[in-house]
Amino acid sequence: MRLFPVRLLMPALVVTLVACSEQKTARQEQAASSTAPPDTTAAPAAAPAPPAAPDTTTTHNIAAFLAGLPVSKRSELGPLTAQPAWQAYAADQAKSWTTYHATRTAKIEQWAATELDSVRAASPTVFYPFSGPDFLNVVTMFPTSTTYVLMGLEPIGTVPAPATLEDPRLFPALKASLWSVLNFSFFRTNDMAVELNSKKPDTNTLSKANSIVKTAERNNQRVNIGGVVPLLLLFAARTDHQVEALRYVQLTPEGQLTDADSATVQKPGLNVVPGVEVKLRSKSGQPKTVVYLSADLSDWKLGKTKEAALNYVRSLGPLTTYVKSATYLMHKSYFSKVRTLILERSNYLLQDDSGIAMKYFPPANWQLTYYGTYKRPINLFAKQYQPALTAAYTDKANPPRPLPFGTGYNWRQNDSNLLLARNRKPVQP
Repeated sequence: MRLFPVRLLMPALVVTLVACSEQKTARQEQAASSTAPPDTTAAPAAAPAPPAAPDTTTTHNIAAFLAGLPVSKRSELGPLTAQPAWQAYAADQAKSWTTYHATRTAKIEQWAATELDSVRAASPTVFYPFSGPDFLNVVTMFPTSTTYVLMGLEPIGTVPAPATLEDPRLFPALKASLWSVLNFSFFRTNDMAVELNSKKPDTNTLSKANSIVKTAERNNQRVNIGGVVPLLLLFAARTDHQVEALRYVQLTPEGQLTDADSATVQKPGLNVVPGVEVKLRSKSGQPKTVVYLSADLSDWKLGKTKEAALNYVRSLGPLTTYVKSATYLMHKSYFSKVRTLILERSNYLLQDDSGIAMKYFPPANWQLTYYGTYKRPINLFAKQYQPALTAAYTDKANPPRPLPFGTGYNWRQNDSNLLLARNRKPVQP
């Protein structure tokens, strides 16, 4: 998610779902008479039956429900999964995700297992600025990392309320929200939609994308999901993670995460950086933490918040930074603070050409490996063309390495690029 306001398609939710039922505790009976002598021959009274254990997987069940996946047998959402609207949505999502994993996930995993093997081993913390709710791509690239810090302008949102989950209009809204990231690898802004539609190739795919969005919007046939929380939960479930906890947070000026209530993160003050922290457990049992902060990373706004977002990132130790579909903001002079932070605190940087411009990588400090193909940016970002990058990609002595999948704004496989930058002077813990 990036500093272009991404179209999540839905305003904010009202309340957070709390679905754990109350437990009732049985009371022991007193003796019938305090004056009667005790009956030493009587059998001891049977212990009361323990109360049924509450369903402690409420938030994960919501994540599974949003993803079109089965919920636990004791979940209060069980009856909703029997409804035709959810059944149709689940079947549709099964097809979409099967295609996605075959065409993207498998290729990324195979490529990264070789090209990023040593990087992954040295990447406990991944910083993903301008990401929006895109936990999907970062965890596919870096599945063994334990902390993921995502930042963007998108609002936090809340865990969907029961009324939202019961509304069949939720499913076309989710489908519309997911379409671009599953097909183009990024969340699409309004301007990007126009730009992508101006391209002649693959017009059937693009027409279908627009049709889905328009269908969801027509006659208000959609429901509000409001922010990144529902999509973070959905992506966690679809990447085989158990959601164990979720809390709303905000940053102090010094960059410390502190608890916040849902009302605060939905309507934060002008100088407040709100966020959400999600605790996950991978299929292998590895604990993970995902932090999303709604933060404007321009120099001016960072000054207004006393650089709280950057102070938080500085506290994390050495970083691996991942940048994709970042609207070329760090090419500009007024995004110098976040650019400088990344270059100072990252041991590795994996990015497409929308990240940090080539001129900011002194050869004495960075070892660069190029992947894929570099062409001119899409028309929307034509001014960000880099002749230096063209020169690097046409260097016959050091040709670029293959990139077997599409990523970024030039999202087709044979049009995409990635750059892996290794810091020659590693940052120490």
